Amino acid sequence: MIGIGSFFFKYRNVVFIFLYLTLFLPSPAIADPVSEGWITVAVGLLISLCGQLVRGATIGMSYIIRGGRDGRVYAEGLVTEGIFSHARNPLYIGNILMLLGMGILANSLLFVLVVMPFFCFIYQSIVLAEEAFLRNKFGENYDLYCKDTNRWMLRLQGIGKTFRSMRFNWKRWIVKEYNTLFIWLTAMVLLFFFRYPAFVPSGEHEKHMLLMVMVGCLSIGYVFVRWNKKRGPWRDVN
Repeated sequence: MIGIGSFFFKYRNVVFIFLYLTLFLPSPAIADPVSEGWITVAVGLLISLCGQLVRGATIGMSYIIRGGRDGRVYAEGLVTEGIFSHARNPLYIGNILMLLGMGILANSLLFVLVVMPFFCFIYQSIVLAEEAFLRNKFGENYDLYCKDTNRWMLRLQGIGKTFRSMRFNWKRWIVKEYNTLFIWLTAMVLLFFFRYPAFVPSGEHEKHMLLMVMVGCLSIGYVFVRWNKKRGPWRDVN
């Protein structure tokens, strides 16, 4: 599993883009999009938003540098504060919730029953590879950390104290998360237009115009953040 995890870690960005694209594949529906569409919209949005809140809180309070180096698992230090004191993999928990919510929002039984288990298998493999690296690098300190925190279950006990004891860095959240936010929000807009015609204007011209405006606004926001990160005042945000 560690070897599989190392492989998926190296190519995870490409794999995850393809997983997002499967949201738009034809699939049996979870619920009738006309009479029960509000259920999949409400549940999907709630679960997906919870995932982003977990990711946002994790990044905004105590960011972990574990993006890899040369396509391999890498970590500069052992981060155990913030949301990492409540779960060992809060960013991955957030990703799973976000994607599960998107699958429900897409009203795709194929995605929920087939793609999501594969997605979870990928993450389990990556986590095992990361744990092997961290245990080898940090030894007993990492073992003690593992005894106090769950791998996948987010412990809510004491989370209020964690929030009160740390300052949320909103700039870091935006700078580190803007790629994920752009893909997430763009996919959400497209799903509404393609899966829920009752939620958008009925006229083709109005529908296309609204779609272009919404995607255009997201694109402008993406370019704005990217420029500020690369050349503007947010270059040194960590």
